[in-house]
Amino acid sequence: MQPKCKCEDVLTLENAVKIALENNYEIKIANNNLKIDKTNVASGNAGMLPKVTASVTDNNGIQNLSQTRADGTITTLDNAKNNSLNYGVGLDWTIFDGFKMFAKFDQLKQLQKLGESQLKLAILTKISILNATYFDLVQQQQQLSALDTTIVISNQRLALAQNRFTIGKASKLEVLNAQVDLNTDTVALLRQKELYANTKVALNQILARDTKNDFKVIAEINVDTQLKLNELTSLAEKQNPQVEAQIINKRISELQLKQIKAARYPTLKVTTGYTFTDTHSDLGFTTQSSARGLNYGFGASLNIFDGFSQNRNEKLAKIEIENATLGIEQQNLALNTQLATAFQTYLTNLELIALEEKNEAIAKQNLTITLDKFRIGTITTLEFRTAQLNYINAKVRFSDAQFQAKLSEIALKELAGTLSL
Repeated sequence: MQPKCKCEDVLTLENAVKIALENNYEIKIANNNLKIDKTNVASGNAGMLPKVTASVTDNNGIQNLSQTRADGTITTLDNAKNNSLNYGVGLDWTIFDGFKMFAKFDQLKQLQKLGESQLKLAILTKISILNATYFDLVQQQQQLSALDTTIVISNQRLALAQNRFTIGKASKLEVLNAQVDLNTDTVALLRQKELYANTKVALNQILARDTKNDFKVIAEINVDTQLKLNELTSLAEKQNPQVEAQIINKRISELQLKQIKAARYPTLKVTTGYTFTDTHSDLGFTTQSSARGLNYGFGASLNIFDGFSQNRNEKLAKIEIENATLGIEQQNLALNTQLATAFQTYLTNLELIALEEKNEAIAKQNLTITLDKFRIGTITTLEFRTAQLNYINAKVRFSDAQFQAKLSEIALKELAGTLSL
């Protein structure tokens, strides 16, 4: 848990990413799943190593016995005790199974790679969401600044209206209209502050820290304007974790087929062990015996006929490989479609940034001229309010255009697997 920061502290994107990589629950879970996959990559888990088992068996009995011998002698004994104790260590080792164990070991390695790809996907997805939320805060911070500006202008307008009313150059209606517009702007500012605070809570949740942590973000949105579709496509084909996962799944399916085909070969096993036996009986020709020693053996088995299950299993495994191949093609098509769509949106947003930047400059100049004219009373209140709203809306649209372009950039880099971590 991160310590609570002061409200004037600026949280950079780099620090936010670092905190998310350390704290975020989805990333932690994906990382633990990868640890499981790594642990499973073991020769023993693939069946390559022998199994050694220790065992002990102790049997006891109390019986009423009667024995008739060949000479007719009858011997009886009540509550006769007998005991048999067996213990030892045995080894069972499959030394050949049609190379199934080697295919299994390779499959475990591929599952580890799949876990790495899934971790990468989890990180990219969460960092993409983090980036989007972070720059949403930057945009909202800019909008707060714009609304603060409009409050200042509305206060100036109200003061001018009151002065003009005092000297008899304006009606009470002009003062009331100015007050209503100031109240409207104040409501908009309060709503924006609420949204800004709630988005901070959402970002703290992504960072898995105290949701009451206060902070500020950077003041500007810098968009990478140098992205190229062909470069992004080339990188995506190599680095996109979803494509990587589909390729690994195909390899896993191929190794599964190899394991199934192994059943066509004989299975060879060796067994050995060392056992101890101790037996006691109160009645009988032998009242006590013991033995100890080594035993060993060899076994082989071969599937001759299993109701055509082998052929059926191989056929199903080949279909799984075919499906995995189709999955790769489908994922590549979806990836290229997403890249093309996102890149076109990116280009449009870059054009909108340039246009809205010009609009803001024009609106600002128009507001300056209008404010001067309003002070000397050559324009109406409605004309001034229109110029004021045009300027504020232009600032908001310019900020939104930058934000939308940044979202396009983030989406493209996420697809290409190049989003900075």
